[in-house]
Amino acid sequence: MPDVFADLVGQDEAVDTLRHAAASAAAVLRAADPAGEERAGDVGGGMTHAWIFTGPPGSGRSVAARAFAAALQCRDGTGCGECAGCHTTLTGTHADVRLVVPEGLSIGVSEMRALVLRAASTPTGGRWQIVIIEDADRLTEAAGNALLKAVEEPPPRTVFLLCAPSTHPDDVSVTIRSRCRLVPLRQPPAAAVAEVLVRRDGIAPDVAAWAAAAAQGHVGRARRLARDPEARKRRDAVLAVPRRLTGVGAAFDAASALIEAAEAEAVASVAESDEAERAALQTALGAGGTGRGAAGAARGAAGQLKELERRQKSRATRAQRDALDRALVDLAGFYRDALTTALRAPVAPVHTDTAAVAAAGAQKWAAEGSLRRLEAVLECRSAIEANVKPRIAVEAMMLALWRG
Repeated sequence: MPDVFADLVGQDEAVDTLRHAAASAAAVLRAADPAGEERAGDVGGGMTHAWIFTGPPGSGRSVAARAFAAALQCRDGTGCGECAGCHTTLTGTHADVRLVVPEGLSIGVSEMRALVLRAASTPTGGRWQIVIIEDADRLTEAAGNALLKAVEEPPPRTVFLLCAPSTHPDDVSVTIRSRCRLVPLRQPPAAAVAEVLVRRDGIAPDVAAWAAAAAQGHVGRARRLARDPEARKRRDAVLAVPRRLTGVGAAFDAASALIEAAEAEAVASVAESDEAERAALQTALGAGGTGRGAAGAARGAAGQLKELERRQKSRATRAQRDALDRALVDLAGFYRDALTTALRAPVAPVHTDTAAVAAAGAQKWAAEGSLRRLEAVLECRSAIEANVKPRIAVEAMMLALWRG
Protein backbone atom coordinates (compact mmCIF):
# COMPACT_ATOMS: atom_id res chain seq x y z
CA MET A 1 0.00 0.00 0.00
CA PRO A 2 1.39 3.47 -0.86
CA ASP A 3 2.19 5.85 1.97
CA VAL A 4 0.06 8.86 2.89
CA PHE A 5 1.95 11.26 0.60
CA ALA A 6 1.38 9.21 -2.57
CA ASP A 7 -1.43 11.48 -3.81
CA LEU A 8 0.54 14.70 -3.36
CA VAL A 9 1.48 15.18 -7.01
CA GLY A 10 4.69 16.91 -8.10
CA GLN A 11 5.57 18.27 -4.64
CA ASP A 12 8.80 16.44 -3.82
CA GLU A 13 10.34 19.29 -1.81
CA ALA A 14 7.22 19.76 0.31
CA VAL A 15 6.95 16.01 0.92
CA ASP A 16 10.56 15.91 2.16
CA THR A 17 9.81 18.76 4.57
CA LEU A 18 6.68 17.07 5.91
CA ARG A 19 8.33 13.67 6.29
CA HIS A 20 11.14 15.24 8.31
CA ALA A 21 8.65 17.12 10.48
CA ALA A 22 6.58 13.96 11.10
CA ALA A 23 9.70 12.12 12.21
CA SER A 24 10.53 15.03 14.52
CA ALA A 25 6.98 14.93 15.90
CA ALA A 26 7.42 11.25 16.74
CA ALA A 27 10.60 12.21 18.59
CA VAL A 28 8.60 14.85 20.47
CA LEU A 29 6.23 12.16 21.71
CA ARG A 30 9.05 9.88 22.73
CA ALA A 31 10.68 12.77 24.63
CA ALA A 32 7.45 13.88 26.33
CA ASP A 33 7.36 13.80 30.11
CA PRO A 34 4.88 11.54 31.91
CA ALA A 35 2.46 14.42 32.32
CA GLY A 36 2.32 14.81 28.56
CA GLU A 37 3.03 18.50 28.68
CA GLU A 38 5.48 18.56 25.78
CA ARG A 39 4.39 20.94 23.04
CA ALA A 40 4.97 20.57 19.33
CA GLY A 41 7.02 23.73 19.35
CA ASP A 42 9.18 22.78 22.29
CA VAL A 43 11.43 20.32 20.44
CA GLY A 44 13.45 21.28 17.38
CA GLY A 45 14.14 19.25 14.29
CA GLY A 46 11.52 20.69 11.99
CA MET A 47 8.27 20.27 13.95
CA THR A 48 6.12 23.15 15.13
CA HIS A 49 2.54 23.68 16.27
CA ALA A 50 1.16 25.71 13.33
CA TRP A 51 1.57 25.34 9.57
CA ILE A 52 0.33 27.13 6.45
CA PHE A 53 0.04 25.30 3.13
CA THR A 54 -0.09 27.69 0.17
CA GLY A 55 -0.29 27.23 -3.57
CA PRO A 56 -2.50 27.75 -6.63
CA PRO A 57 -5.84 25.93 -6.99
CA GLY A 58 -5.27 22.26 -7.67
CA SER A 59 -1.77 22.19 -6.19
CA GLY A 60 -2.97 19.95 -3.37
CA ARG A 61 -3.09 22.21 -0.31
CA SER A 62 -5.77 20.18 1.48
CA VAL A 63 -4.23 16.89 0.28
CA ALA A 64 -0.91 17.92 1.81
CA ALA A 65 -2.55 18.95 5.10
CA ARG A 66 -4.47 15.69 5.42
CA ALA A 67 -1.44 13.62 4.49
CA PHE A 68 0.68 15.44 7.09
CA ALA A 69 -2.05 14.93 9.70
CA ALA A 70 -2.04 11.21 8.89
CA ALA A 71 1.75 11.07 9.24
CA LEU A 72 1.51 12.78 12.63
CA GLN A 73 -1.08 10.22 13.79
CA CYS A 74 0.87 7.30 12.30
CA ARG A 75 1.97 4.75 14.88
CA ASP A 76 5.51 4.89 13.46
CA GLY A 77 5.57 8.61 12.64
CA THR A 78 6.31 7.80 9.00
CA GLY A 79 2.91 8.02 7.35
CA CYS A 80 2.95 4.34 6.43
CA GLY A 81 -0.60 4.40 5.06
CA GLU A 82 -1.38 1.04 6.67
CA CYS A 83 -1.91 1.64 10.40
CA ALA A 84 -5.18 2.70 12.02
CA GLY A 85 -3.91 6.25 12.58
CA CYS A 86 -3.14 6.77 8.89
CA HIS A 87 -6.30 5.09 7.67
CA THR A 88 -8.77 6.87 9.96
CA THR A 89 -7.17 10.27 9.34
CA LEU A 90 -7.32 9.93 5.56
CA THR A 91 -10.93 8.71 5.69
CA GLY A 92 -11.99 11.52 8.02
CA THR A 93 -12.94 9.36 11.00
CA HIS A 94 -10.02 9.96 13.40
CA ALA A 95 -11.30 11.22 16.74
CA ASP A 96 -8.39 13.67 17.17
CA VAL A 97 -8.44 15.26 13.70
CA ARG A 98 -10.96 18.00 13.06
CA LEU A 99 -11.47 19.22 9.52
CA VAL A 100 -13.05 22.60 8.75
CA VAL A 101 -14.34 22.83 5.17
CA PRO A 102 -16.25 26.09 4.62
CA GLU A 103 -19.53 25.36 2.88
CA GLY A 104 -20.48 29.02 2.62
CA LEU A 105 -18.67 32.19 1.74
CA SER A 106 -16.85 32.51 5.07
CA ILE A 107 -15.91 30.82 8.34
CA GLY A 108 -17.60 32.57 11.26
CA VAL A 109 -16.31 33.37 14.72
CA SER A 110 -18.75 31.10 16.55
CA GLU A 111 -17.59 28.08 14.56
CA MET A 112 -13.95 28.96 15.17
CA ARG A 113 -14.40 29.49 18.90
CA ALA A 114 -16.10 26.11 19.25
CA LEU A 115 -13.33 24.47 17.25
CA VAL A 116 -10.55 26.08 19.31
CA LEU A 117 -12.28 24.99 22.52
CA ARG A 118 -12.48 21.38 21.36
CA ALA A 119 -8.90 21.47 20.11
CA ALA A 120 -7.72 22.25 23.64
CA SER A 121 -8.71 18.78 24.85
CA THR A 122 -6.20 15.98 25.37
CA PRO A 123 -5.78 13.63 22.38
CA THR A 124 -7.73 10.43 22.95
CA GLY A 125 -5.12 8.38 21.13
CA GLY A 126 -2.17 9.86 22.99
CA ARG A 127 -0.55 11.45 19.91
CA TRP A 128 -1.78 14.80 18.52
CA GLN A 129 -4.92 16.91 18.49
CA ILE A 130 -4.99 18.28 14.92
CA VAL A 131 -7.13 21.04 13.37
CA ILE A 132 -7.17 21.34 9.57
CA ILE A 133 -8.72 24.51 8.15
CA GLU A 134 -9.27 24.38 4.41
CA ASP A 135 -9.64 27.79 2.72
CA ALA A 136 -8.34 29.68 5.74
CA ASP A 137 -8.55 32.81 3.58
CA ARG A 138 -12.31 32.71 4.22
CA LEU A 139 -11.93 33.34 7.95
CA THR A 140 -13.77 36.46 9.02
CA GLU A 141 -11.75 39.01 10.96
CA ALA A 142 -13.31 37.91 14.25
CA ALA A 143 -12.74 34.23 13.44
CA GLY A 144 -9.11 35.00 12.60
CA ASN A 145 -8.67 36.70 15.95
CA ALA A 146 -10.13 33.68 17.74
CA LEU A 147 -7.71 31.41 15.90
CA LEU A 148 -4.79 33.76 16.60
CA LYS A 149 -5.24 33.39 20.35
CA ALA A 150 -4.99 29.63 20.06
CA VAL A 151 -1.98 29.78 17.74
CA GLU A 152 -0.20 32.22 20.07
CA GLU A 153 -0.67 29.94 23.09
CA PRO A 154 -1.24 26.46 21.67
CA PRO A 155 -2.54 23.73 23.98
CA PRO A 156 -0.18 20.81 24.58
CA ARG A 157 -0.02 18.42 21.64
CA THR A 158 -2.30 20.51 19.41
CA VAL A 159 -1.30 21.24 15.83
CA PHE A 160 -3.02 23.71 13.47
CA LEU A 161 -2.81 23.14 9.69
CA LEU A 162 -4.10 26.04 7.57
CA CYS A 163 -4.63 26.02 3.80
CA ALA A 164 -4.69 29.27 1.81
CA PRO A 165 -3.84 30.49 -1.71
CA SER A 166 -0.97 32.64 -0.44
CA THR A 167 0.42 34.43 2.59
CA HIS A 168 -0.79 37.81 1.31
CA PRO A 169 -2.52 39.76 4.11
CA ASP A 170 -5.79 39.48 2.16
CA ASP A 171 -5.56 35.68 2.55
CA VAL A 172 -3.89 35.21 5.94
CA SER A 173 -3.34 37.87 8.57
CA VAL A 174 0.24 38.92 9.17
CA THR A 175 0.06 37.97 12.84
CA ILE A 176 -1.14 34.43 12.13
CA ARG A 177 1.41 34.03 9.34
CA SER A 178 4.26 35.05 11.66
CA ARG A 179 3.43 32.18 14.01
CA CYS A 180 3.23 29.45 11.39
CA ARG A 181 5.70 27.49 9.31
CA LEU A 182 5.12 27.88 5.58
CA VAL A 183 4.89 24.97 3.12
CA PRO A 184 4.65 26.41 -0.42
CA LEU A 185 3.23 24.14 -3.11
CA ARG A 186 3.52 24.62 -6.86
CA GLN A 187 1.25 23.82 -9.76
CA PRO A 188 2.08 20.19 -10.60
CA PRO A 189 3.25 19.50 -14.16
CA ALA A 190 0.69 17.96 -16.49
CA ALA A 191 2.84 14.85 -16.95
CA ALA A 192 2.78 14.15 -13.21
CA VAL A 193 -0.99 14.63 -13.06
CA ALA A 194 -1.48 12.29 -16.02
CA GLU A 195 0.70 9.64 -14.38
CA VAL A 196 -1.44 9.71 -11.23
CA LEU A 197 -4.67 9.42 -13.24
CA VAL A 198 -3.31 6.36 -15.03
CA ARG A 199 -1.85 4.72 -11.92
CA ARG A 200 -4.53 5.47 -9.36
CA ASP A 201 -7.73 5.82 -11.40
CA GLY A 202 -7.02 3.43 -14.25
CA ILE A 203 -7.62 6.07 -16.93
CA ALA A 204 -6.27 5.47 -20.42
CA PRO A 205 -2.93 7.27 -20.97
CA ASP A 206 -4.13 9.40 -23.90
CA VAL A 207 -7.26 10.53 -22.03
CA ALA A 208 -5.21 11.22 -18.91
CA ALA A 209 -2.71 13.35 -20.85
CA TRP A 210 -5.51 15.38 -22.46
CA ALA A 211 -7.37 15.90 -19.15
CA ALA A 212 -4.20 16.88 -17.28
CA ALA A 213 -3.37 19.54 -19.87
CA ALA A 214 -6.95 20.85 -20.05
CA ALA A 215 -7.17 21.09 -16.25
CA GLN A 216 -3.92 23.11 -16.15
CA GLY A 217 -2.38 20.98 -13.43
CA HIS A 218 -5.48 20.79 -11.23
CA VAL A 219 -5.68 17.14 -10.17
CA GLY A 220 -9.34 17.17 -9.13
CA ARG A 221 -10.51 18.89 -12.32
CA ALA A 222 -8.42 16.55 -14.44
CA ARG A 223 -10.09 13.54 -12.82
CA ARG A 224 -13.56 15.00 -13.42
CA LEU A 225 -12.80 15.76 -17.06
CA ALA A 226 -11.44 12.27 -17.62
CA ARG A 227 -14.34 10.46 -15.96
CA ASP A 228 -17.43 12.68 -16.17
CA PRO A 229 -19.11 13.22 -19.58
CA GLU A 230 -21.19 16.08 -18.16
CA ALA A 231 -18.02 17.91 -17.09
CA ARG A 232 -16.70 17.59 -20.65
CA LYS A 233 -19.96 18.94 -22.05
CA ARG A 234 -19.80 21.97 -19.76
CA ARG A 235 -16.23 22.60 -20.83
CA ASP A 236 -17.16 22.35 -24.52
CA ALA A 237 -19.94 24.90 -23.99
CA VAL A 238 -17.52 27.32 -22.33
CA LEU A 239 -14.92 26.98 -25.07
CA ALA A 240 -17.62 27.72 -27.67
CA VAL A 241 -18.13 31.19 -26.16
CA PRO A 242 -15.48 33.04 -28.25
CA ARG A 243 -17.21 31.97 -31.48
CA ARG A 244 -20.61 33.13 -30.18
CA LEU A 245 -19.58 36.72 -29.50
CA THR A 246 -20.88 38.33 -32.69
CA GLY A 247 -22.56 41.39 -31.17
CA VAL A 248 -23.91 43.03 -28.03
CA GLY A 249 -26.97 40.80 -27.90
CA ALA A 250 -24.88 37.68 -28.36
CA ALA A 251 -22.58 38.83 -25.57
CA PHE A 252 -25.49 39.14 -23.11
CA ASP A 253 -26.89 35.79 -24.26
CA ALA A 254 -23.52 34.15 -23.67
CA ALA A 255 -23.35 35.70 -20.19
CA SER A 256 -26.81 34.40 -19.32
CA ALA A 257 -25.95 30.93 -20.57
CA LEU A 258 -22.76 30.85 -18.50
CA ILE A 259 -24.54 32.01 -15.32
CA GLU A 260 -27.45 29.60 -15.79
CA ALA A 261 -25.09 26.68 -16.39
CA ALA A 262 -23.20 27.50 -13.18
CA GLU A 263 -26.47 27.75 -11.25
CA ALA A 264 -27.68 24.40 -12.58
CA GLU A 265 -24.39 22.73 -11.73
CA ALA A 266 -24.48 24.19 -8.22
CA VAL A 267 -28.07 23.06 -7.61
CA ALA A 268 -27.24 19.55 -8.77
CA SER A 269 -24.15 19.37 -6.55
CA VAL A 270 -25.92 20.36 -3.31
CA ALA A 271 -29.47 19.02 -3.84
CA GLU A 272 -28.83 15.58 -2.36
CA SER A 273 -26.99 16.83 0.72
CA ASP A 274 -29.59 19.58 1.30
CA GLU A 275 -32.43 17.08 1.28
CA ALA A 276 -30.57 14.67 3.57
CA GLU A 277 -29.79 17.44 6.07
CA ARG A 278 -33.37 18.67 6.12
CA ALA A 279 -34.75 15.15 6.61
CA ALA A 280 -32.28 14.44 9.41
CA LEU A 281 -33.15 17.68 11.21
CA GLN A 282 -36.89 17.07 10.90
CA THR A 283 -36.44 13.57 12.32
CA ALA A 284 -34.37 14.93 15.20
CA LEU A 285 -37.09 17.48 15.90
CA GLY A 286 -39.75 14.77 16.11
CA ALA A 287 -41.39 15.02 12.70
CA GLY A 288 -44.27 12.54 12.52
CA GLY A 289 -44.37 12.07 16.28
CA THR A 290 -47.41 12.48 18.51
CA GLY A 291 -48.02 13.73 22.02
CA ARG A 292 -47.10 16.84 23.97
CA GLY A 293 -43.34 16.32 23.59
CA ALA A 294 -43.59 16.17 19.81
CA ALA A 295 -45.82 19.22 19.73
CA GLY A 296 -43.35 21.20 21.83
CA ALA A 297 -40.47 20.18 19.60
CA ALA A 298 -42.41 21.23 16.50
CA ARG A 299 -43.03 24.69 17.98
CA GLY A 300 -39.28 25.17 18.48
CA ALA A 301 -38.33 23.82 15.09
CA ALA A 302 -38.86 26.99 13.04
CA GLY A 303 -35.66 28.66 14.18
CA GLN A 304 -33.50 25.62 13.53
CA LEU A 305 -35.02 25.07 10.09
CA LYS A 306 -34.43 28.71 9.26
CA GLU A 307 -30.77 28.42 10.32
CA LEU A 308 -30.38 25.29 8.18
CA GLU A 309 -31.87 27.10 5.18
CA ARG A 310 -29.45 29.97 5.72
CA ARG A 311 -26.45 27.61 5.73
CA GLN A 312 -27.70 25.76 2.68
CA LYS A 313 -28.25 29.00 0.78
CA SER A 314 -24.71 30.10 1.59
CA ARG A 315 -23.37 26.73 0.44
CA ALA A 316 -25.33 26.95 -2.82
CA THR A 317 -23.89 30.43 -3.47
CA ARG A 318 -20.38 29.11 -2.89
CA ALA A 319 -21.02 26.14 -5.18
CA GLN A 320 -22.29 28.45 -7.93
CA ARG A 321 -19.23 30.67 -7.69
CA ASP A 322 -16.92 27.67 -7.73
CA ALA A 323 -18.65 26.29 -10.83
CA LEU A 324 -18.44 29.67 -12.52
CA ASP A 325 -14.77 29.99 -11.63
CA ARG A 326 -14.03 26.63 -13.23
CA ALA A 327 -15.66 27.88 -16.43
CA LEU A 328 -13.61 31.09 -16.32
CA VAL A 329 -10.39 29.10 -15.87
CA ASP A 330 -11.22 27.14 -19.04
CA LEU A 331 -11.98 30.37 -20.91
CA ALA A 332 -8.72 31.93 -19.71
CA GLY A 333 -6.89 28.88 -21.01
CA PHE A 334 -8.36 29.45 -24.48
CA TYR A 335 -7.18 33.06 -24.64
CA ARG A 336 -3.83 32.04 -23.21
CA ASP A 337 -3.50 29.63 -26.14
CA ALA A 338 -4.36 32.45 -28.56
CA LEU A 339 -1.75 34.69 -26.94
CA THR A 340 1.05 32.12 -27.02
CA THR A 341 0.21 31.34 -30.65
CA ALA A 342 0.35 35.02 -31.58
CA LEU A 343 3.72 35.33 -29.84
CA ARG A 344 4.96 32.05 -31.35
CA ALA A 345 5.90 30.92 -27.86
CA PRO A 346 7.35 27.38 -27.75
CA VAL A 347 4.79 26.04 -25.25
CA ALA A 348 2.09 23.39 -25.54
CA PRO A 349 -1.54 24.56 -25.72
CA VAL A 350 -3.83 24.12 -22.73
CA HIS A 351 -6.79 23.06 -24.89
CA THR A 352 -5.44 20.84 -27.65
CA ASP A 353 -8.93 20.23 -29.06
CA THR A 354 -9.53 23.95 -29.69
CA ALA A 355 -5.98 24.85 -30.72
CA ALA A 356 -7.07 25.54 -34.32
CA VAL A 357 -9.80 27.95 -33.15
CA ALA A 358 -7.34 29.69 -30.82
CA ALA A 359 -4.87 30.01 -33.72
CA ALA A 360 -7.58 31.60 -35.89
CA GLY A 361 -8.32 34.02 -33.07
CA ALA A 362 -4.64 34.83 -32.72
CA GLN A 363 -4.49 35.80 -36.41
CA LYS A 364 -7.53 38.03 -36.03
CA TRP A 365 -6.69 39.68 -32.70
CA ALA A 366 -2.87 39.60 -32.71
CA ALA A 367 -0.97 39.42 -29.43
CA GLU A 368 -2.34 42.67 -28.00
CA GLY A 369 -5.97 41.73 -28.59
CA SER A 370 -5.46 38.24 -27.17
CA LEU A 371 -3.83 39.72 -24.05
CA ARG A 372 -6.69 42.17 -23.51
CA ARG A 373 -9.20 39.35 -23.69
CA LEU A 374 -7.20 37.21 -21.29
CA GLU A 375 -7.02 40.13 -18.87
CA ALA A 376 -10.81 40.59 -19.14
CA VAL A 377 -11.36 36.99 -17.98
CA LEU A 378 -8.91 37.36 -15.10
CA GLU A 379 -10.52 40.65 -14.05
CA CYS A 380 -13.90 38.92 -14.00
CA ARG A 381 -12.53 36.25 -11.65
CA SER A 382 -11.13 38.93 -9.35
CA ALA A 383 -14.38 40.87 -9.38
CA ILE A 384 -16.43 37.84 -8.38
CA GLU A 385 -13.95 37.02 -5.63
CA ALA A 386 -14.45 40.60 -4.39
CA ASN A 387 -18.23 39.91 -4.15
CA VAL A 388 -19.33 41.71 -7.31
CA LYS A 389 -22.61 40.17 -8.48
CA PRO A 390 -21.62 37.31 -10.81
CA ARG A 391 -24.07 38.31 -13.55
CA ILE A 392 -22.77 41.87 -13.63
CA ALA A 393 -19.14 40.73 -13.71
CA VAL A 394 -19.76 38.14 -16.44
CA GLU A 395 -21.75 40.55 -18.62
CA ALA A 396 -18.96 43.12 -18.38
CA MET A 397 -16.44 40.43 -19.31
CA MET A 398 -18.45 39.26 -22.34
CA LEU A 399 -18.71 42.83 -23.66
CA ALA A 400 -14.94 43.27 -23.19
CA LEU A 401 -14.29 40.00 -25.05
CA TRP A 402 -16.52 41.10 -27.93
CA ARG A 403 -15.02 44.57 -28.19
CA GLY A 404 -11.46 43.37 -27.68
